[in-house]
Amino acid sequence: MDDELRQNMTASETWVRGLFMLLFVFLLLVARVVTGAVVVIQFLFTVFTGQCNDNLREFGASLAMYVYQALLFVTYNSESKPFPFAPWPSRDDAELVVDAAEEPVTETSMDALETDEPGKHPPS
Repeated sequence: MDDELRQNMTASETWVRGLFMLLFVFLLLVARVVTGAVVVIQFLFTVFTGQCNDNLREFGASLAMYVYQALLFVTYNSESKPFPFAPWPSRDDAELVVDAAEEPVTETSMDALETDEPGKHPPS
C-alpha cells in the first residue's frame, strides 16, 4: 500500500470529521421531520385563523438556515460545525441568504455567501 494512502487512511482528523458528519446526517434527518411538522402546523394555523403564525415562520427560517449550515459542513463546503457546536442560527442569518439570492450575483455577494462562519459576512 502506498505510504501517502496509508497516512491518509490513518489520519485521526479525517475519522473525527467522519463522526461529526454522521452526527449531522442524523440531525438533518431529525430536522426533516421537524420541518414537516412545522409545515403541517403552519398550514392548519392558516386554515383556521386566516393568517400564518409569525413564531412558526421565524422558527422555520432559522431551521432552514440550520439545514443549510449542516449541509455545507457534511459536503465539505465549510469547516464550521453548526449547532450544537455553534449558536442556533437566527432568522437574520436566513434573511441574509434570501436577500443575497434575490440580488443579482456579483463578486461581493458571492464572497458573502462563501464565508466559513455562519452569520459573518465581509463588508460590502
